[in-house]
Amino acid sequence: MNSQRAQEISESPVMANVTYNGIPIYIQHVDESNETARIYPLDNPENEQEVSLRSLKELD
Repeated sequence: MNSQRAQEISESPVMANVTYNGIPIYIQHVDESNETARIYPLDNPENEQEVSLRSLKELD
């Protein structure tokens, strides 16, 4: 996923269908300079992690 799209998703009030390793996630913050995102699984909000934007997939 590119950083611009990840930023749009993180700022949108509408929940996008995004996954990390097949797990539905929420994007909290996008770091464009490092091309990473702060995410957490929808079913486990305490499990925050920093991941590469390339590892995120938006489903149709």
